[in-house]
Amino acid sequence: MSSKGRHIVANGVNTYYEVHGDGEALLLLHGGTDTVECFREQTPALAKQFKVILPERRGHGRTADVEGPITYELMARDTAAFMEALGIPAAHLVGWSDGAIVGMLVAMSRPDMVKKLVSIGGNFHFRGLTERFEAYVRAATAETYFPPAVEMYKRISPDGPEHWAVVWEKIKRLWLTEPQFAPQEFARIVAPTLVMAGQNDIMTLEHTIELFRALPDGQLCVLPGASHFLLHEKPELVNRLITDFLAVEQLHGQADTASAASSQ
Repeated sequence: MSSKGRHIVANGVNTYYEVHGDGEALLLLHGGTDTVECFREQTPALAKQFKVILPERRGHGRTADVEGPITYELMARDTAAFMEALGIPAAHLVGWSDGAIVGMLVAMSRPDMVKKLVSIGGNFHFRGLTERFEAYVRAATAETYFPPAVEMYKRISPDGPEHWAVVWEKIKRLWLTEPQFAPQEFARIVAPTLVMAGQNDIMTLEHTIELFRALPDGQLCVLPGASHFLLHEKPELVNRLITDFLAVEQLHGQADTASAASSQ
């Protein structure tokens, strides 16, 4: 995936982002402690049909950290401000893990900005995490957390490798205390939403189903045998599910236009 990176200031954050392809705007929102590279197997495929925009959030990748805690609400505000700074009134949002939570928050707080939402491996309450993953997070330190993520941060962060310990403590606190949505809050998500998860994801299957059932216009897809890393385990299937889900709206739009034209 060739880099087309640049920066723009939004909500006080000097946000790094990349743009691939042309067409209708589609934002890919990466996972926690991750970078735009987590979508390396999705970006080329989606860029064939959409203008794919990949921002890196505060304290992640090539975007510097900001003083204070990292929260989902702040990252949702950053995302909305980022879209406004680029002059994007509305777009499809596809988020994985933390990016899915951020996407859901944007859809709740700024429904005008979200055409369709794809939530991949996202939870709506921290108590929905599996006991195994929660135990892993509690035990992990800046030195023992997932090595590829740590190595990437230390290599590309503008804050330097020594700042990783600061960011890790912020993310660890975030995962153990947030999000804390009540299911009824999802009535505010008016955008058609695809909830996708791996059968062996980091949140329980029951939690994922509860999220789906709370949505006014939701679809559910659980990938058999897949884990939280379904983007890389089954990329072709994930890509097809995303494009098929987003294409329905495009077809409806074309049908509505044709119907209007024939009635004139």
